[in-house]
Amino acid sequence: MTRMGMNPARGKGISYHPANVTVATVTYIPSLDGYFKHRLEILKLSLASIRAHTEQPFNLMVFSNGCCDEVVEYLNNQLKIGAIDYLILSQRNIGIIGAFKILFEAVPGDIIAYADDDVLYYQGWLAPHLEILNTYPNVGMVSGAPVGYSSEKSSSSLERFLSDKPDDLAVTYSPRELAWEKDWAISTGRDVDQHLASVQNKPNTLLDYQGVKAVGSAKHFQFVTTKRVMAEALPQKWTSKLMDGLVELDKSVDQLNYLRLSTPKRYTRHLGNIISPEIAQEAQKLGLRVEKAESQSKPHRHWLLRIPGSGRILRPLYNYLFRVLHDIT
Repeated sequence: MTRMGMNPARGKGISYHPANVTVATVTYIPSLDGYFKHRLEILKLSLASIRAHTEQPFNLMVFSNGCCDEVVEYLNNQLKIGAIDYLILSQRNIGIIGAFKILFEAVPGDIIAYADDDVLYYQGWLAPHLEILNTYPNVGMVSGAPVGYSSEKSSSSLERFLSDKPDDLAVTYSPRELAWEKDWAISTGRDVDQHLASVQNKPNTLLDYQGVKAVGSAKHFQFVTTKRVMAEALPQKWTSKLMDGLVELDKSVDQLNYLRLSTPKRYTRHLGNIISPEIAQEAQKLGLRVEKAESQSKPHRHWLLRIPGSGRILRPLYNYLFRVLHDIT
């Protein structure tokens, strides 16, 4: 006898239908020490803010890009209790573009709301993204944080849109929100004073099209797009790079003549790798539970780092050991 009975699911149907929007994130936490010591706390806060502050129907999909056992256990538990709808586990880190190629193909919805795993979402964040996506022509990316400067480099689609001079378009220039710029510089490890100086005389291009306002740039750490755009913009060939390729993705979207825009108001915030007391306080005001907060006061330097020139030796050594420990070539 080769089998026992008939599969009870044969001939049956299901009532489930996925939402049109998939909120998607890629997480890479290979350990809970060193740079990654507080990253699980950050991931928990990010996912909690998605669940608390997304008002439209959505599915939540997470791609674990070679995470350690503790993070995988947490994600599996979130899947079990229904806090995550779909979970993809990769045994190794296949790079951010590799993760995108799998994740964006797998999402069940037509609209992808992507963000890195260290992003805080504010109340009502998704609706303004969708309003811009559905109002402006040929939109490829809509971000919720009009900060930074690298994204302005991929602006040929915006220049073409402005040169067409649509009747319903008004263009002005607004000064940067320096408080947001400072937060972004801190979370990305930049020198705050240098960053503020670099953007102070670079106002945002503020668009008003058919009564909907947008800023003429986008960020690749968080964006809303469509499955169709990503299918066109992502490279066809597999890449071996771990974190590179995001600037190239910006350029690809732009070269395909898709607009890259942001909401004028900050609806998402990049957090970095620690929960500072300021972030913890803001999260608590938003009704989010925070496990820990780390002071951002200047840490005591180890005696080894006080030796002249030691940093030039120890940092490359740390990077080499990190690659060895996590099997990164």
